[in-house]
Amino acid sequence: MARWTTVVAVVTLYVALQLAINAGLDLQARDRFREAPDQAAAFVAALDHYADGDASARAGITAGSAWFAKNAPPAGESRPTVAAAAEEAEAGRVAPARQRVASLSAQVAHDQASLSRQFTSSALDALWWLVAAEALLAPALWLRRRRRAGAAEMARIVSRFAPNHPWWRRPLFLTANGFGSGLFAAGFYAYSAFTHQGASPMPVVVQMLLLPLGLGSLAAGFFLLRYTRPRAARDAARALLSDGRRPVLYLRSFKPADEDMAEVDDVVAVNIHSREEQLAASLSAFGPVIAVGDPEESLPRLGAARFYLPTDDWKPAVRQLMDLSQLIVLHLGLGDGLWWEVEQARSTQPPRKLILLVPKDREDLAPRLDVLLPTPTRLDEVTAGQSWISAVVSFDAEWNPQVHPVHRPPWESPRRSWLARLPSRSKSAFLATMTTFTPVHLVARAVKAALASNGIRRRGMVARGDYAAQAVLWKGIELVTGLGLLVWLAVRVLQLFGLS
Repeated sequence: MARWTTVVAVVTLYVALQLAINAGLDLQARDRFREAPDQAAAFVAALDHYADGDASARAGITAGSAWFAKNAPPAGESRPTVAAAAEEAEAGRVAPARQRVASLSAQVAHDQASLSRQFTSSALDALWWLVAAEALLAPALWLRRRRRAGAAEMARIVSRFAPNHPWWRRPLFLTANGFGSGLFAAGFYAYSAFTHQGASPMPVVVQMLLLPLGLGSLAAGFFLLRYTRPRAARDAARALLSDGRRPVLYLRSFKPADEDMAEVDDVVAVNIHSREEQLAASLSAFGPVIAVGDPEESLPRLGAARFYLPTDDWKPAVRQLMDLSQLIVLHLGLGDGLWWEVEQARSTQPPRKLILLVPKDREDLAPRLDVLLPTPTRLDEVTAGQSWISAVVSFDAEWNPQVHPVHRPPWESPRRSWLARLPSRSKSAFLATMTTFTPVHLVARAVKAALASNGIRRRGMVARGDYAAQAVLWKGIELVTGLGLLVWLAVRVLQLFGLS
């Protein structure tokens, strides 16, 4: 609620600023046109003198026409009248010119009234939008404060274990990261434009420039993002304060789970986002996703927001965070520390709060898990799909396991045998549209089914992960759009002060 209120408040404020600038420009136009009656009288007098044979009056006609062309409203009545009269006079037809300006004073009065009404209308519009923006900013700030207060306890616990970096580090790398996103998106769409020219190919010169510039921008953005994204990542304390909801606690053995989750699947075009980033995006439908970081890593892995516990005294903090989290996602693996976490979750937490991710080709985990449960999981009967996770396990109120296999993509189902009969071209086109079915997409669907079996539902959970697979492209577009709006606002401000 706080985020949506803030977004609406910012958009409303932007519109109010644009309308306020419009009102300022309308006020300037009205004030400049105050001299119109005197200018109209001088123009008519110049026409009269010119009709009497005074050749020097021609300069007055030209000056009057130029003044009205600059200061009269474009849609008004006086500007075309003066312009037509000046043309008639230049052609030597003075009598028709004098006839045209017979009602010029009335037209000027009408234009002045029109400018006054226009300023009044634009000023009222700007005032209403400013009032609406102020009315929205107050609850947005209150909700933000309330959100941060709700996460204060969790943030206090986690902040004790957050790495200590200078205050300027993250803003600096965020700026560089935004620049990299813009380069990456620009390069991708330039290359796409080159490869999808359709029936109207581009000129050769444009093609020769577009391809290297697109590829160069794409490569520069990729390497810049690769360097800045881990350094611009939020730590767990920042993530908690920014979101305000109770978090999702992600637990796993550091190895090999982190290596598996750090893989980048190439199903989606130019995907640079790891499996953990996409899964964390799906789980963010419930709250911020936090995880204990590997003390041996020099930079935080992307995905769940990290905090770092001491290696000799980490259990009390994990136990406390389990109690405060709304959901625990535990990636099974080897390691005594991980199985201590499984036992703690089993003995201290409600069953519906725990979700287990079972890695593929690890049948040795089932017997160790079954010892802790009243009924066996039968994980050995699960057929492994294409994902690195073979199944997701949830629990009912009696801790009986409910196994949800990570299925193959829908088009590989035997019920989709019609796909095999399609021509190769049609089949390729169909599969090209199925880029959202990444391995993480299939895992997220299984997690969603596991949570739904306990009555826990969140709309858009799977879609969030799909968005994360192309997040850099979308962020690049959003950044370019935002900068364009800011530049347009700056141009309008310069116009208001007469600097443009």
